[in-house]
Amino acid sequence: MMRKMWLLTVLAVLTLQPVAGQEIPSGIPEDLGMSSQRLQALTDLLQGYTDSGMLPGAVVSITRRGQVVHESAVGFRDMESGEALAPDDIFRIASQTKAIVSVGVLMLQERGLLLIGDPLSKYLPEYAETTVAVPGDEGYEVVAAERPITIRHLLTHTAGIGYGWGVAAEEWDEADIQGWYFGHREEPIRETVRQMAALPMDAQPGTEYVYGYSTDILGALIEVVSGQPLDAFLQENLFDPLEMNDTHFYLPEEKRDRLTVVYSISEEGLERAPEESDMIAQGGYVDGPRASFSGGAGLLSTARDYGRFMQMMLNGGQLNGQRILAPSTVRLMTVNHLDRIEYTWARGIGFGLGFSVLEDLGAFGAPGSLGEYGWGGAYHSTYWADPEEELVVIYFTQVIPATGLDDHAKLRTMIYSSILE
Repeated sequence: MMRKMWLLTVLAVLTLQPVAGQEIPSGIPEDLGMSSQRLQALTDLLQGYTDSGMLPGAVVSITRRGQVVHESAVGFRDMESGEALAPDDIFRIASQTKAIVSVGVLMLQERGLLLIGDPLSKYLPEYAETTVAVPGDEGYEVVAAERPITIRHLLTHTAGIGYGWGVAAEEWDEADIQGWYFGHREEPIRETVRQMAALPMDAQPGTEYVYGYSTDILGALIEVVSGQPLDAFLQENLFDPLEMNDTHFYLPEEKRDRLTVVYSISEEGLERAPEESDMIAQGGYVDGPRASFSGGAGLLSTARDYGRFMQMMLNGGQLNGQRILAPSTVRLMTVNHLDRIEYTWARGIGFGLGFSVLEDLGAFGAPGSLGEYGWGGAYHSTYWADPEEELVVIYFTQVIPATGLDDHAKLRTMIYSSILE
């Protein structure tokens, strides 16, 4: 194979000097209570994944006490061409878009333009009367929603709205609204969200945790309340102030060569995903119609950009003199809001306003800290912020499906074992 003719892994570890264009300073791990040797072992582990063909490549960025203690890139941006992965390469971050859009909603609350307890229909009137599909002995019955969907329901994924694969999947399929990928759509997100309102939802609002289109609806809400397209609102209010210069819904042509390639795990190993616009494909992030700004899964970004966003959150809503949120809003977003609703995806976890929240370390069963918050993306990326340890971790790769990989668990274990004080 061509990739065997190239260096199998390319490593870049930047711990002593500031990264060009990045205002978060870099520091020596030992000065910040971490072990350089143990962080190197993390890089060696990921190098082993790429050497064995389990991962095409990965970027890790770790910040502690406000300084970058570790940044590494291993493997390939493109395995077939042998192009090495770089720390500033661009990834499809999928559901990591959700936290950014959730912050946008809370910015509007701080400006007095909405309240998260408001009914969604106050801004999107088509949601005044919604329905729910209830399974029965013969198919399902469509009944009226028992209560209005609120903005807070959307932020916590308790609005009862899935990804179109629920009880009434046939109706969502007929409407051509299923799955999280929107890059191929030629209509604005506001119009797609308008159509969703007429379809039967998966659960009564406020009764279950149902992961799906809630944050796409929040993106449409931002457009209506702010009077701006979602991309323009985020650019002006988040990306420019935080200097997230490589975060886009659709990639500028001049950055095409920095977009990483998507791979899928098959019985034969890693296979390059097809080129078409689809969920398990390269997608239309460069050549697509550029019409639909998906607040749930549409953004592209770099580990450095996303690290700046999360450092802003860890700093209580500000970075380098740019105030995005008040500290009280950050606290509100990063505590569990589910109350008596069960989070069924993992033990010891709750959900806040756009982030999962670690509530019980014993039930969780892995290293971490109470109050830690984060999420991940469909292409096997993950991230979290740990206020107790003053830690931000960003991990990007591009694998879908990623069946059988255990890199996330080992990443977490090795990072926490690198913290010595």
